[in-house]
Amino acid sequence: MAIKTRFTEEFGIEHPIVQGGMQWVGYAEMVAPVANAGGLGFLTALTQPTPEDLAKEIARTKEMTDKPFGVNLTILPAIKPPPYAEYRQAIIEGGIKIVETAGYKPQEHIDHFKEHGIKVIHKCTAVRHALSAERMGADAISIDGFECAGHPGEDDIPGLILIPAAADKVKVPMLASGGFGDGRGLVAALALGADGINMGTRFCVTKEAPIHENFKKQMVENDERDTKLIFRTLHNTARVMKNAVSEEVVAIEAKGGAKFEDIQHLVAGVRGRAAMEKGDADDGIWSAGMIQGLIHDIPTVKELIDRIIADAEKIMDERLAKMRVS
Repeated sequence: MAIKTRFTEEFGIEHPIVQGGMQWVGYAEMVAPVANAGGLGFLTALTQPTPEDLAKEIARTKEMTDKPFGVNLTILPAIKPPPYAEYRQAIIEGGIKIVETAGYKPQEHIDHFKEHGIKVIHKCTAVRHALSAERMGADAISIDGFECAGHPGEDDIPGLILIPAAADKVKVPMLASGGFGDGRGLVAALALGADGINMGTRFCVTKEAPIHENFKKQMVENDERDTKLIFRTLHNTARVMKNAVSEEVVAIEAKGGAKFEDIQHLVAGVRGRAAMEKGDADDGIWSAGMIQGLIHDIPTVKELIDRIIADAEKIMDERLAKMRVS
């Protein structure tokens, strides 16, 4: 069985379930199983050290699946930015037809991709940003609620409000992101006006996810309270897994007047990646959403996607149908 939406129709996938770009996670090992199970997976461009490495990863993914998949390109303000034009060229030459953009001023990136017939999904955290991306030519929007892992923006609007608020104004297909991980969430997202769901944390807790087993087990053990919001005082809020490091960051910020330099040694990407490789879930910073509270097992990607669809159909066909009174 399958659930058909505007998103599945326009993007040529079987199920309205998307695995968005995730730093150090969006490799071929993660993306290909999602595609093979009927969802839409995204390689993470900036996880690859160079555009040449991205080209190789695209080719490697194509050896593992013949289904559609995409590449995430996150645009970050930086004194010395990555060679975005070269990453775009690797995506274009790799034959990719779907790109997820996120972050800062995507216009030139959207324009370049559209010139080559590539569909663009722009990920954002506010209705105003969604409308701006739509005007820029984005083919779809992924709207990220306050529950999400990573950067939820500074408005603190949860999905229950943000998704329908965006659906009231956005005309292109829209994915609901932040707090999704099961069939109940998919049905809720569709009811709120979305055309599918985007999942990050839930896909991290699958057998194929290329992260240490200790992190997967920790997220299964965690509940919905086990995240921390860091960088609040720096106006660059990020939701991460609760551990010794994130609690120390929050404590430093709570004293007031903290500068990035005061916490840089704690949040450095090199430290976080080393912790992930060693399997030390209490060291480094690890993005994780509140959906941890609804994660109770470590299935294969196919088992997860099949279960979400089956549960969603059961809810629609049985539970909701029984509530209707003629």
